[in-house]
Amino acid sequence: MAESSWPESTRVWFSEPLETVAIWWRLERRDGVTLGFTSHDRDLGFDGLVHRTAPGMVPSAIRRTADFEADSAEVAGALSHDSIREEDLAAGRFDGGSIAMGLVDWSTLERTTLYAGTIGAVGHEAAGFSAELRSVKELLSRQIVPRTAPTCRAEFCGEGCTLSASAFTHSATLAEISSDAAAVRVTGGPATALLADGTFRWIDGPEAGLTRRIEAIDSDSLVLDRPAVIGTATGTRVELREGCDHTLETCATRFGNAINFQGEPYLPGNDLLTRYPAPQG
Repeated sequence: MAESSWPESTRVWFSEPLETVAIWWRLERRDGVTLGFTSHDRDLGFDGLVHRTAPGMVPSAIRRTADFEADSAEVAGALSHDSIREEDLAAGRFDGGSIAMGLVDWSTLERTTLYAGTIGAVGHEAAGFSAELRSVKELLSRQIVPRTAPTCRAEFCGEGCTLSASAFTHSATLAEISSDAAAVRVTGGPATALLADGTFRWIDGPEAGLTRRIEAIDSDSLVLDRPAVIGTATGTRVELREGCDHTLETCATRFGNAINFQGEPYLPGNDLLTRYPAPQG
């Protein structure tokens, strides 16, 4: 069906005994891939996206509130559509992505949005899957006033840090994957010690586009937060981002960025109340 620029509907849905209504939902992964689906028996095109028919995917009951309490919803279905592959779910390609769902009149493309949020935990159920959805209202529960801490609250090369990410991002190639796929060794890039707490992004191979956290350094190997795909070819291109331990000493001596340090390293902690003076002998 041709694309439509129909605005969000204000009609009262299901007010008639028989209506030409279907469900639509849209997934946007963090790598930019956007997928649209509908419960209708043919594809529907609107908002610049073709929503593919996927009768095996069914949103559960959607709970909406009139106050600041987060709305709740869940989507489940069979792994029957080519756009949602089991290996992509297992690799975490859908984790943290955004989702919206609603109703559409398949005869006129008049539509409304019932739910918008992000994708939480994705689980497997027999030959299908289920995904927990997090409402955008959850943003209202974030701490507005930052909590004091001796370490820096800013994300490295993010807001507040001010350092340029490109200055600490390096190209490298895969040299080896450990037998348990938990660690990898690369050639090129900076000294391995500089990559602690950094990130590892696959450029080629079966996990292309995915970013992993470097959890630890084991000799000259990088321990990732999720095992790599066994059999990934050596020579696969990767991108490495240096890490930061968020301490004032590292910020000042390694990066020369102490003026932008987002922490309180000299503020006494709660343990000050439990300290006792040392007895004089």
